[in-house]
Amino acid sequence: MRFVRRIKADVRARKNLEAYTMALIVAAVAVVSVVGDAVPEDVRWAAVLAGVGVLLYRATLPEQERGGRDVLGDRTDFDQTPVTKLFEGVRDVRIFAPSAANLLTAQVCETLRTGVLRHPEATVRVVLLDPGEETAIRIACRQLDESDAHRTQTLPVALTAVLERLASMKGWKTRGKVEYRLFPYNPGFSLVLTDPEAWQGRAIVEMHGAGQSTFARMHVDLIRERHERWYAYWVGQFDYLWETARPVEPPARGPEGA
Repeated sequence: MRFVRRIKADVRARKNLEAYTMALIVAAVAVVSVVGDAVPEDVRWAAVLAGVGVLLYRATLPEQERGGRDVLGDRTDFDQTPVTKLFEGVRDVRIFAPSAANLLTAQVCETLRTGVLRHPEATVRVVLLDPGEETAIRIACRQLDESDAHRTQTLPVALTAVLERLASMKGWKTRGKVEYRLFPYNPGFSLVLTDPEAWQGRAIVEMHGAGQSTFARMHVDLIRERHERWYAYWVGQFDYLWETARPVEPPARGPEGA
């Protein structure tokens, strides 16, 4: 099954198509040849030589770097592929970030409202740092704010703004639902999962590091079909964050008619 999934992933990514095509042709010729002289000898030799030619061609291709550009990158990759594109056709979005201020912009939230959340089974789950954990917030500020001279707002300010936005999103009259929780410390990464239970699921992990600009942080972009082991690891990380995070209490309501 893993072999079949790898072939499906290659075909969807338009990779190794010439090798798979020749393999099918050679296999078909071999099967037909078993029953006798149904295939002329010159056709058999043509298929064999074509297969050898494809192998020689692939041997001349430059070896790809381990990891590949399709896996490792930074935030500049989103200049070519806007963040809103991540959520096209998606039904399940899971996010962890200290504040998610750079992700949950007004434009992205509108994409979630009009795209993802219009489906009845859709869910958007978000975990942020708990603003009530003063020590954790102070440490996260040293790590994220002081190392980034280009930051336009501090972590506490950004966190407050995003929490207000999430409270508003939770009240949207959409068919899907929005949930969010608060985690007591920063584990050193941000995480976005799209349709994590599906084979086309995707995990984008941003490593925070120390003393580096936000835009210099390493991103790891994993597809379930191609990177099953580490994809499952990061899905498990979000599951842990969600299960141990503190649910946000709804705001207290005043007396009726107030």
